Amino acid sequence: MTPNQELPVKLKGVGDSLWVSVNPDLPVDQLKTELNKPFERLKHLAINARVIIDTGDADSSDHDRLIAELGSYLKAQFQVGHVTKPTPPKRAVNRNRIRQQDMGNAWHHYRNDGLIIAGRVRSGQKIQARKHLVILGDLNPGAEVIAGGDIIILGCLQGKASAGQPDNEEAIIMALEFKPTQIQIGGFVAAGIAEGTDRNGTYPEFASVENNAIVVDNYTKGNPFRRLAWPEVR
Repeated sequence: MTPNQELPVKLKGVGDSLWVSVNPDLPVDQLKTELNKPFERLKHLAINARVIIDTGDADSSDHDRLIAELGSYLKAQFQVGHVTKPTPPKRAVNRNRIRQQDMGNAWHHYRNDGLIIAGRVRSGQKIQARKHLVILGDLNPGAEVIAGGDIIILGCLQGKASAGQPDNEEAIIMALEFKPTQIQIGGFVAAGIAEGTDRNGTYPEFASVENNAIVVDNYTKGNPFRRLAWPEVR
């Protein structure tokens, strides 16, 4: 059993899909019983949902049959939509080679995919960035920002912020004053700070994914980039 399969069945949201990790060594009837628990909690949210069933690293005809059988069960029992297995992972990035390239190239020649805007993002406005988004100002309640990478707000975050879309769980959301109505990183969603909650606002905070949950920490103390031994392109 792999580390990601400590439980017979694990479910999490990834982008617009439900990612279900199962232990293929268990009997199919036991897996169906275990699937009932998370899907019964979802109730109507599972209807027509896209489901990805992950049986681990192995890829065989037996696993394909297992995915097909579990998919048919979920469709009949919970009216889910399309069921598939995970797509093959992309080739691993050679970080040492990237570092050598960085050393050989001047940083001021690097062209990134970041979007930087200045000013207050007001209620009803929606801003989308293909990769990173930096706002030199506030994000008001009722405003929404979406980014494929990190979201950095040099002001007060009071609206809705979705980073790492659709499936980048390494992204962060940082703000000088952290009071969002809702935040999302990859497929993980967390409710924001209730209106009227007293926050001291004396230090910047950031949200990241840890242990399959979104956590908020003091950016000055928990700087997620401090542990990097070498500057990396985000």
